Amino acid sequence: MSGPSPSLPHDDTAGHPAPLLRLEDLSVTFRTDAGSLHAVRNVNLSLPDGGITCLVGESGCGKSLTARAVLRLLPDNAVLNGRVLLRGVNLPDLPEKAMRTVRGRQIGMIFQEPMTSLNPVLTIGEQVAEPLRLHLKLSRSQARREVASLLADVGIPSPAQRYGDYPHQLSGGMRQRVMIAMALACGPDILLADEPTTALDATIQGQILRLLENLRQKRGMAVLLITHDLHVAAQTADTVGVMYAGRLVEYGPARELFARPRHPYTRGLLQAAPGFAARSLSRLPAIAGSVPPLGKMPGGCPFHPRCSKALDQCTQAMPPASTAGPHSVACWREVAPTGGA
Repeated sequence: MSGPSPSLPHDDTAGHPAPLLRLEDLSVTFRTDAGSLHAVRNVNLSLPDGGITCLVGESGCGKSLTARAVLRLLPDNAVLNGRVLLRGVNLPDLPEKAMRTVRGRQIGMIFQEPMTSLNPVLTIGEQVAEPLRLHLKLSRSQARREVASLLADVGIPSPAQRYGDYPHQLSGGMRQRVMIAMALACGPDILLADEPTTALDATIQGQILRLLENLRQKRGMAVLLITHDLHVAAQTADTVGVMYAGRLVEYGPARELFARPRHPYTRGLLQAAPGFAARSLSRLPAIAGSVPPLGKMPGGCPFHPRCSKALDQCTQAMPPASTAGPHSVACWREVAPTGGA
C-alpha cells in the first residue's frame, strides 16, 4: 500500500525574508465516475521576491496544473487542498470576488499557446486593455495609451498602429509578446509563465527569454517559469523543481541541481537532453516508458517502473524527502544508499 507523498522543503533559510508566494502541501484531485484521480500531490515550494523558479518535467507531470491551482483556474470537478500563501494570505480561503482582484492585479499568468489563448475576434489592443480597465479603472483613452507603452516594453514595433491588429495578423513570436504584455498590464508582483517559448524557433525563444529576464529585473517580479526544456531552466532559473506524476521529486538551487542531480528521474532527463550528455555518446539515452496516466498510477514511488535503480522498497511506499541544505530529493536510495531499508 502506498505511503504518504513526499513533502519537499522550500529553500528558505533562517534570516532570509519571507517568500512572496509559498505553496504548502498543494494537492489537486479530480472527482470522476471512476473515482478520485490525484493529479498534483503535496507540492511545496516558494517564490522569493525577484527570483525565478522553474518547474521542469515531461508533459503530464502536473506543472501547468500546479500554476493554475495557484489562481484557482481549475475545472469544476477539481478539489484543491493545501495552502497557497500570498504574503501570508491563503488564496484558497478567499471568496471568488476577492480572487478576481488577485488574478492579473497581483499575479499575472502567461498561458500556453497564444493563438488559442487570445480571442480571435478581438483586437490585441482591446485584449491588453481589458485588465487595465477592469483592475485599474482606466478610461478608454488612458488604457489605449498604456497599451501602446506595454506593447513597446515587450518589443512590438509601431505599438500604436498594432493596437487594431487581430491575433492572426501577428507572427507566433509577436503573439507571445502580446500575451506577456497582457500578463504584465497591471504590474503584478508575481508572474506565472506556462511554457512561454513552446513552438517558437531558437532565435525567437532566446528573445522571449531575454525579454522576461529584462522585465523581471526592471519590475522586480517573482517568476514561476514552467518548461519541459532543461536548457531554458539552466539559462534562467535560480531554483529548479523537478516534477513527476504530480509530485515534486527534486528541488534545489539550479546550479547545484544541474551539477549534482540526485533523483534518478532528474539524471535521466539530463542524460537525454542534447548538450547535457557527454559528447562521446553517439546516441542519447532515453528514459524507458512514459508518465503513467492518472487512473493507473503504480503503488509506491510512481517512477519505479521506469527506474533502473529501483529497490523493492520503491514498489511499496513513497520515499520521504532527504535534504542536504537547500537541495531536497524524494528517493529511497538517498534514504538507504546501500540498498537496504
